[in-house]
Formats: sequence, C-alpha cells, structure tokens
Amino acid sequence: MNDIPLTPAELVAALEIPADLNFEIPDPEDEEIAEDEFQTQLDTFWQVCDRFDLQTDIWRGRILRAVRDREKKGGDGRGSGFLNWLKNREITKGQAYNLIQLANSADTLLAEGKLNPAAINNFSKRAFVETAKSAPEVQKLVSEAAQKGDRITRREVKQLADEWLAMSSDLLPDEVKEKAETGALPPRHLAPLVKELEKLPTNHLKEMQTEMAESPDVDTIKQLTSDAKNLSKYLDAAAQVQTLRKANIDVEMALEEALNLDCLQLTAAVVKEAIQLEQNVTKLYTIWKKIGGLADRLYVETGASNPNLRSLLSCLESLTQETIEVQLDETGDHSVRLKFMVDS
Repeated sequence: MNDIPLTPAELVAALEIPADLNFEIPDPEDEEIAEDEFQTQLDTFWQVCDRFDLQTDIWRGRILRAVRDREKKGGDGRGSGFLNWLKNREITKGQAYNLIQLANSADTLLAEGKLNPAAINNFSKRAFVETAKSAPEVQKLVSEAAQKGDRITRREVKQLADEWLAMSSDLLPDEVKEKAETGALPPRHLAPLVKELEKLPTNHLKEMQTEMAESPDVDTIKQLTSDAKNLSKYLDAAAQVQTLRKANIDVEMALEEALNLDCLQLTAAVVKEAIQLEQNVTKLYTIWKKIGGLADRLYVETGASNPNLRSLLSCLESLTQETIEVQLDETGDHSVRLKFMVDS
C-alpha cells in the first residue's frame, strides 16, 4: 500500500471524480423487503456516512489548526487573519475550535499508539468525540475494542466508561464490585452512584457503604443514588444560604434528622428555594435602585413641554418609592406590598 501523501494538485484531480455515495436506499413501501433487511441496509449506509463525516471533520480540524498556527507566527497578533478565513467559509469560531479539538484528540490517540488509523473507521463521529474526552483508561478500553473490529457508538463508549468507573472506584465496597463482575449489578446503575458519592464529604459515605455491602442489589443502588444526589444538593445549597450562616445553624445535625425522618428530599427542596428567595431579593433591590436612577435622569432631561412623558414618569414613580405595591392578578383583588429598609 502506498502511504505517500498526495500533493494538493493530485487531491484536486482525485476529487474531480465524485465520491461513490450514491446509495440504493430501499423503498420504504416495498413490502417484499423484510424489516430486518430494510434496517440492516439503512444502518450500513448510515455507518458509511458517519465514517466519511468523521474523517472529513478530523482533516478540517487539522486544516484549521494550520491556519490558526500560521496566523500566530506571522499574523497581526489579533488573529484577524484566522477570523477572516473562518468568515469567508461561513464557519463560527466555536465550530472551528471544536474541529481543532477533534483533530488534536485524533492525533494524540494516534501518536500515543492507542489507536491505528484504520481503526478510526470503526467509530461514529460522536463516539470518537466522547472517547477523546474520556479518561486514559477508558480510551485504552475503547481503542482495543475498535482495533478488534467492533463498531463503536456512543453507547459502547458509555458502557465501557461505566464499567471502568464501577470497577476502579474506591468508594464501592468489595461486595458490590463482586456482584458487578458477575453481571448481577450492571455498571450502568453503579456509575451514577459513584459520580454522586464523589461529591460527598468522607463522613457521609460510611453509612451508605455499609448499606451497599449489606444489600448489594439494584434497588439499594438506585435508592442510594437518589439519597446521595439529594444529600449533595442539600450540602451545596445550605452553604449558600446567608440566613443559615448568620444563625449558625448546625447544618450537619439538621441533615441527620432529615435522614432519620426520611425527608431529605423535602429538606433539600426547602433549602434550594431559600437560595432562590435570597437571590431574587438581591436582584429585586438592584432593579429597584436602577429604575430609580434611570427615572431621575429622564426627569432631568425632559420638560413640561412633554406632558405624556412626564405622565409616564409620574405613574412609574410609585415603583421608585421605599414602599411599592404590585397587583398579583388582573382584577386587582390581590396585591403585594413591599418596603425597602436598607441598612446604611
């Protein structure tokens, strides 16, 4: 096989002959074609398109990288040459850097010997991108599967990533890992649990690990995943609530009581809404101050010869006072009155 790269002129000549992508797509109304055969044909065509798309985008990324690097060396220092190159080809900066990242990932995998060029054809485009983002250990597992000839989609990448995460995590007890090795506990259930456990402080893990070891089954894993998620939300939210920090509330003990009463999810929801309320009050105060300043400026720049504009300002004046009132419905039967009492 000739591995000598084609010159630009040779590439242009080769591309004068259109790529043979003229598929004979089966007639969807042809009842003589079995459903399995129909799906197989379409899947084959799709894989060809996917492969073509991946290879094309990798090369586009390499081209864009060359344009960018050339600009860095001899450009004006502002990257205008690179940006103009993108503009002329109707490519956004974000799209360009995504393609460059794809090319960098491909070159890294190839340079490190984790993947041979032919094996790239076994990837879908999205699977290749996911592989490039994965941990080195996952990249090795995926590359080995691709080099054996396996078709790699995002589902295969996720499955291998889940398996590696489940078996390599120190947060799962041995009883759980043994179940995972036998297939009794699918990695797709363990991976979300590990990700949630990684967010928690060490002192909150022991009880969960004990429960896992005592009941290493799918239902327990699902329940603990939900508990860990709510626990993480609670801890993150409680740390942000100013009212709780000022009162020196023992957040950890409140957490223990919520767990004992099996109302952690409800407690987390209350704390989360408390954050929203504090943030909205701050935002409301900022808007109130802003509208007052803008109204003052507009009043100065207008005169009595603009009666309608002055009427507008007079009407809005009620929203710039220390006490404001806003109707909660169109009938006016319900309203809310707020008073701003700002500490100096």
